[in-house]
Amino acid sequence: MKLTLTNKSKVQGAWAMYDWANSVYSLVITSTIFPVYYNSVTKGIDGSDRVSFFGWEVVNTVLYSYSISFSFLIIALISPLLSGIADASGRKLSFMKFFAYLGSISCMGLFFFDGSNLEFGILCSVMASIGYAGSIVFYNAYLPEIAKESEYDFLSAKGFALGYIGSVILLVFTLLTIQYPDLFGFPEGSFAARLSFLITGLWWAGFAQIPFRYLPKNPYKKNIESQFLVKGYQEIRSVFKWVKQMPVMYRFLASFFFYSMGVQTVMYLAASFGDKELGLPGDQLILTVLIIQFVAIGGSYLFAFVSKKFGNKISLMIMVLIWIGICGAAYYVYSVYEFYALAFVVGMVMGGIQSLSRSTFSKLIPESSTEHASFFSFYDVTEKVAIVIGTFTYGAIEQLTGSMRNSAVSLGVFFLVGLGFLLLVTIPKKSLSS
Repeated sequence: MKLTLTNKSKVQGAWAMYDWANSVYSLVITSTIFPVYYNSVTKGIDGSDRVSFFGWEVVNTVLYSYSISFSFLIIALISPLLSGIADASGRKLSFMKFFAYLGSISCMGLFFFDGSNLEFGILCSVMASIGYAGSIVFYNAYLPEIAKESEYDFLSAKGFALGYIGSVILLVFTLLTIQYPDLFGFPEGSFAARLSFLITGLWWAGFAQIPFRYLPKNPYKKNIESQFLVKGYQEIRSVFKWVKQMPVMYRFLASFFFYSMGVQTVMYLAASFGDKELGLPGDQLILTVLIIQFVAIGGSYLFAFVSKKFGNKISLMIMVLIWIGICGAAYYVYSVYEFYALAFVVGMVMGGIQSLSRSTFSKLIPESSTEHASFFSFYDVTEKVAIVIGTFTYGAIEQLTGSMRNSAVSLGVFFLVGLGFLLLVTIPKKSLSS
C-alpha cells in the first residue's frame, strides 16, 4: 500500500533537498577540506606523520581511517533498534531530526580543532559521522512512502544530483576563501579552513528545515506511547523474518555489502591517497573532488537511464566492473593528470551506484509492509559495516605495507566478490518496469 499525497511534487522535492542539505558534510568534511586540514595540522615539525591519541602512537592517516570505522560501527549497532522504534511509534522524522542536528553541531565544533586538541577533533569528527549516517537511515526510508515504484530510480538520482550540486557550490566558496583570504577579510593561516567546517554545519541544519517542514510526520498513523524498546525489537524481528523469506533481498544485500566496502572507502579516503601517495597540494586535491562531483551528477542520471532500458541488475554490474578497473588503475597512478582522469571515471560511477543501489533496494521491499525504516536499517547497517571493514582494512594494509597503493588494489577484491553475488540476484519482473 502506497502513501497517497495530494502535494506529491512538493514533498518529493523537499525529500530530495535533504541530499542538498547533508551532502556538504560528505564533500567538505569527509572528502576534501577536513582530511587535508587534518593531515596538515597533525604533522610534526620534523615532518613526522605519527601522532599520540590518548597515549597511543599511530600514523595520522591510519587514526583517521580507524575513527571513520568506529563511527560507522556505532551507528551499525544502534540503528536497527532505533529504526524499529521509529516504525513502531511513527516517529521517523523525529529520529531524522535528532541525528541531523547531532551531525551539524559536531561539524560546527570542528571550527575549534587546531591540531593541539587531537582528541577533541577526532571526537567531533566521529559524532558528525554518526549524525550523518544516522539521519540517512530514516531519510532513505521515506523513498517508498512518497513515490511509486516507477519513480524510485529517477527520484533517487534527483536526490544525489541535488546533493552534488549543493556541495559543489559550498566547496567552491570555501575554496575561494582558503585561496584568497584577503578578499574576504580573513586572517592568513587555517582560519578559512576552520570556518568552512562551521559553515558546513550551518548549511546542513539550515537547509534541512525544508524536508523537516514538508515530510509527513506519521503517514501510517502509528501511536505507541510506551514500551518503545519492546516494540522496536518486535519490528526488527518482523522485518528479519521478511528478509529470511526473500532470497533476492539477502543476495542483493550481500552484493551491496561487498561493493560498498570499495565505493565508500574510495569516497572517504581518496583525498588522503592523493595527498600522501602523490604529494598533491590542497588545491589540486579539491579540484579532483570537484571533478568527481560534477561528473557524478551526470552519472546518476546516466545509469538511471541504463537501468530503465536494461534493468537495475545490468546497470549495477556495468558499474561494478568499472570499479574493478579503477582499483587496478590506482596502483599505477603517479601524475596529477592521471589522477584527474581516474577521478573522472570515479565520478561517473560514484553517483550512479549509490543512487541505483538505494532505488533497487526500495523495489525489493514488500508492498504490503509499512516498516520502511526497519527495512532500510538492514540496508544502511549493511553499508555501515561495509565502511567499517573497508576503511579498517585500508588503514591496516597501509600500516602493514607502508603504501596506500596496496590498500587501493585490495579494494578490487571486494568488488569482485560483490559482482559474484550480484550475478545470483534475479530482480522481480515488476521491478524492471521502471
